Amino acid sequence: MELSILYDILIIFGLSLIVGLLFNRIRIPPMIGFIVAGVIAGPYMLSLIRSPEQVDTLAEIGIILLLFSIGLEFSFRQLWEIKEIVLKGGAIQVFLAATLTIAATYIAGCTWNEAVVLGFVVSLSSTAVVLKVLHDRGELDSPHGKLALGILIFQDLVAIPMMMAIPFLAHSGNALGDPLYLILVKDLILAAILIATAKWIMPWLLFQVAKTRSSELFLLFVISVCFSVAWLASFAGLSLAMGALLAGLLISESEFSHQAISRIVPFRDIFTAFFFVSIGMLLDVGFLLDNVGIVLVFLIVILLLKAVTAAAAVAILGYQMRTIILTGIALAQIGEFSFIITRSALQFGLLSHDVYQTFLIAALSTMTLTPFLISSGPALSGYVCSHSLLQKLFPARCQWIPGEESVARSGHLVIIGYGVNGQNLARAARMGGITYVIIDMNPDFVRRASLQGEPIIYGDATTEGVLDHAAVNTARIAVVAINDPVATRHIVGLCRQKNPGIFLIVRTRYLIEVPVLKEIGADEVIPEEFETSIEIFTRVLQGYSVPPDSIDRMVMEIRADSYQALRNTAIQPPVQALDIPGMEVREVVVVEGAPIAGRTLGDLLLKKRYGVTVLAVKREGALIPHPDGFCAIHAGDTLVLTGTVEKIEASLHLFSA
Repeated sequence: MELSILYDILIIFGLSLIVGLLFNRIRIPPMIGFIVAGVIAGPYMLSLIRSPEQVDTLAEIGIILLLFSIGLEFSFRQLWEIKEIVLKGGAIQVFLAATLTIAATYIAGCTWNEAVVLGFVVSLSSTAVVLKVLHDRGELDSPHGKLALGILIFQDLVAIPMMMAIPFLAHSGNALGDPLYLILVKDLILAAILIATAKWIMPWLLFQVAKTRSSELFLLFVISVCFSVAWLASFAGLSLAMGALLAGLLISESEFSHQAISRIVPFRDIFTAFFFVSIGMLLDVGFLLDNVGIVLVFLIVILLLKAVTAAAAVAILGYQMRTIILTGIALAQIGEFSFIITRSALQFGLLSHDVYQTFLIAALSTMTLTPFLISSGPALSGYVCSHSLLQKLFPARCQWIPGEESVARSGHLVIIGYGVNGQNLARAARMGGITYVIIDMNPDFVRRASLQGEPIIYGDATTEGVLDHAAVNTARIAVVAINDPVATRHIVGLCRQKNPGIFLIVRTRYLIEVPVLKEIGADEVIPEEFETSIEIFTRVLQGYSVPPDSIDRMVMEIRADSYQALRNTAIQPPVQALDIPGMEVREVVVVEGAPIAGRTLGDLLLKKRYGVTVLAVKREGALIPHPDGFCAIHAGDTLVLTGTVEKIEASLHLFSA
């Protein structure tokens, strides 16, 4: 019996690893694999787990550490940067999704408490799944990526009062009674204690522990704070998970929060796996088989409701149709906090078994479908935006701002994307007297640029109407500088189709995108990864005193080779890159009493007598490049020589005593 928990852990880890590896091959997050592993090992399938109550205990620890780490990572500064998206967009999405769900489920026959709980959980999306998929697709910095992130942040914040509301809903039958009053009083006392601790006590305690320079003591202190605050919160009527979140917030604003996160993450990831496995163990496969129709209807309703409400929030913010659709699709699933809320609601008796099972199966399905839905987003948005009826009904959404006439231009520059690169390019074009037009789909950027007198079009450059409005067909050059790789490829193809003679310059993030974009029609592709690597190896070679002309030739050779040189598995030495066999660049120190000390380079005639050239002289930290014949050599100097290996070796006696 004592070893039963070890057996259960072995089963959970083994199944999670196998299923996780399989899911990873089809690009489904491991979290889904953990849930599926729980389904397989749970009591409704193979019944491999002998002590489910002990697994629940480990799952509770996982929830505590998960919310503790979320609290640690919370930053008011980051929130402020996208405050409009977070506050306005997030509030609209959550309000619409929760209100519609509550109304629909109540009309369908659920109790008021069940309807409210379902409204809470349906309004939340999966931060982990969405950010993972967008990161893998390189779309986190795209407009829909930033919008999804902002709305997810608001959802994570609003999940806190939702979790706090579960005990209140459980006591709603005795409103204004003693239990509710006691919970309120305890919450106020706990809030006062936490505020005082965060402001005056916690920074001092963290500093004292950090001064010991002991990673073991620091980790022990952080874990102690996490569990002690969670324990105190349970006395105030809050969940342990909520207490852990508050504990994370206690430490988040201190200078030690990053160190705390780095220490907690390994434990969090392991114990969080138990949480998702425990969720899977609760899924009743028999119930699914008996109620496939109901579950399928619930799944479709959730996907449509979530996508439509998220899309509506983005539309109200004033974004283009493509961004509206992509953001709506990205947020169409149920989130991690929803599992925590429903688990708590089940424990408080707020959800029936049938309602809980229906939700659980549908929620798991939405998370599993998310990677495939996001992948289909560009094609769906392209189809919707090209529909003639929608273009007539929503011209500002599908193409450009109504009321503007297409300006007759010829031989001009088209700048697609008004980020840092686009702004700098527009400034340079203006200074150089080059006619240009800008396309961007961020309404804030467009508004500010218009006020500054910039010739900017608000529209989605993946649609033909916007490109026509910018007169791409008569443009001389177009520069694509946006952060959405899928949209970039589409824009390049459209520009080439409309103007076969246009010179297309494209900025991309990764080197691997270069051949794809060139094949589509780009003339020049500038990957940020490549330019960064050029700058890095240039600085490194300068540090090793490689001659500037040699470095310049290497850079030119790499660029002339269409970036292929960076893909070689072996990096050639500088002299080999210049195709001069046997040549070497070497640094030699002049010792005290050496024949060369005290003489000038003109006296030595190193080039004539030994076939060796002095590229530079290093003296007391200073570099003398290309020294002339009057340069005197002193003991302690370092000479940078170039020549064949044999000739440098033959001259070395001049530098030693």
